[in-house]
Amino acid sequence: MAATASSSEPTTNGVHKNVDKDAFQKTLEKYDEERSKRLRSDGNQQYISLATTEKFKRFAEDPWYQPGQRDEVHARLISKNHHRVLVLGAGYGGLLFAIRLIQSGAFTPEDIVLVDSAGGFGGTWYWNRYPGLMCDVESYIYMPLLEETGYMPTERYASGNELREYADLIAEKWKLEDRGLFRTTLTNLSWDDEMKQWHAQGVYRQDSEREMPVALNTDFVILASGLLNFPKLAGLPGIEDYQGDTFHTSRWNYEYTGGSPSNPELRKLKDKKVGIIGTGATAVQAVPQLARWAKELVVFQRTPSSVNRRDNCSTDPKWWKQEIQARGAGWQRERMENFNAFLTNESPLPEVNLVGDEWSKLTSYSALIGGPQSLHPEYLDKMQSFDFQHQERVRSRVDAVVSDRMTADALKPWYAAWCKRPCFHDEYLQSFNEPNVKLVDTQGKGIERLTSRGVVAGNKEYDLDLIIFSTGYEVNSIASPALRANMSVTGRAGKPMDDKWTNGLSTLHGVVTRDFPNLFYPGTSQSGVAPNQHYVLDQLSTHVAYIVSEALKRAKPYQKKISIEPTSEAEEAWTMEILKRTNHRPGITVCTPSYLNGEGSITKLRSQEEMINLAKIGFWGEGIAGYIKVIEDWRAQGDLKGLDIIIE
Repeated sequence: MAATASSSEPTTNGVHKNVDKDAFQKTLEKYDEERSKRLRSDGNQQYISLATTEKFKRFAEDPWYQPGQRDEVHARLISKNHHRVLVLGAGYGGLLFAIRLIQSGAFTPEDIVLVDSAGGFGGTWYWNRYPGLMCDVESYIYMPLLEETGYMPTERYASGNELREYADLIAEKWKLEDRGLFRTTLTNLSWDDEMKQWHAQGVYRQDSEREMPVALNTDFVILASGLLNFPKLAGLPGIEDYQGDTFHTSRWNYEYTGGSPSNPELRKLKDKKVGIIGTGATAVQAVPQLARWAKELVVFQRTPSSVNRRDNCSTDPKWWKQEIQARGAGWQRERMENFNAFLTNESPLPEVNLVGDEWSKLTSYSALIGGPQSLHPEYLDKMQSFDFQHQERVRSRVDAVVSDRMTADALKPWYAAWCKRPCFHDEYLQSFNEPNVKLVDTQGKGIERLTSRGVVAGNKEYDLDLIIFSTGYEVNSIASPALRANMSVTGRAGKPMDDKWTNGLSTLHGVVTRDFPNLFYPGTSQSGVAPNQHYVLDQLSTHVAYIVSEALKRAKPYQKKISIEPTSEAEEAWTMEILKRTNHRPGITVCTPSYLNGEGSITKLRSQEEMINLAKIGFWGEGIAGYIKVIEDWRAQGDLKGLDIIIE
């Protein structure tokens, strides 16, 4: 499970020595041609909110909730009007923030409440339970706190079921299992400058019919609700006309398909004609399971995913002991940072690739997430050249696996690997060799409409018993934490958080911003980013725990009020550091439309002011390692420089 690092040196003109220049140029032209097919004037407006149509509101319902579950805990947390810390989100991010605050010594579990609209811990792993669900980053670096829990993942890429159960294990170990206020949606959060508190208002759903208002006060707020919260649907003509069954992959209906999250035998599909709309990261995992059970499966594709090998396997306990635990304390962080080093193309690269999977070999991904070399003027050209070789191997794999030539050609990704979340799977491409599976490639246009009987694509109607929407989530990585959580956040003097993100963002370290005291969040604007988001969340939760605990040490026993926020000078200085490191971003402008570039809208001409404001919302462009070093050096100084701390 490890590989020696290797790379080929580019020539001075940015093209690798072993690259056919004519083929490379033709490929870039093909990329542009395919991208043009998919550009739309409506951008993100092509999708509809589930709240806009009565028929699809159920897609946002919780199919996993058991009535009466945790009622006493919820009642107690709601009745306790004041909490020292309110964490919005009970996924891995929320848990990490709560745990690092407890480990700082400044808080106990009883000081913390984790609020989530889900019915339990796990975040995206609570909601998503579709068959075939796994993490796409090696579980040994994706699952946080493995050293602290002593837990050994059962597989190299853990299943969704295991990931959800592990979230419960973490909550239990740190005595947080009764600190979750679930089925609760916060709608408003406002700062009280006199009391030095946040007032939170929202709704608690007792069951599908009953709701009750919730009002909580808290000294500190952590906005850790994540990015994958709200399922989205394409605004397709006739979407409400279809008379068959439908559901979204994030709310899988096992009552219809048969099976369960722990035993996905979809026996009830044996006589069904099933259509799945979408071929992104979710469909790549679900399609093989559907192909195994459905009488007929029709896969509707607008843009193919880039699918490389996953090579999943069970974890060998002997290997785990000898190769993982034997590395001693800090082994997980070492492995995480080794993975980051290859993806950000550090120079020189580590001698050994500890993870050694196809993800970790994708050095060109640094064109998206940045790295130590990414600000060099020729860097994008070099990464395009490197990526050409990588994507040629991916496209060749399609030819080697898929028997039908037309289907194989349609499944080939004609874009750089950083343009969409790269996928890794050992059964997806093989599914299209099955006689009951048909790929309908829409040539970038998407399906035309739905009818009462099925789907129309390419002027052909496909009669279906079931349509599964694998259309993803409302993802806006440059939105404010308030907008991502679908709530109103107002700071000092009623200042809306959204306005600060729109009109020229400034923060300190991407975790706290002026006029919003005692409110912290894990980026992504003005912080570091990485494909392994749990590494980032762990580092930022450690950083925030340090800030809060060190500030509290300055208070006298009789001083009960405290506010923490950056000085104007400090956050403006930090914003300038972000602006110095934005040159890597042009890589996304050449990409096919996706959530990463606002479905292509980021490439539209903007005023200079708009471009600067967009750059301010960006992240640390020299790679995650450089960002972590800066904040660790800041902590080492021990003086909380740049923070305005008021204690009363």
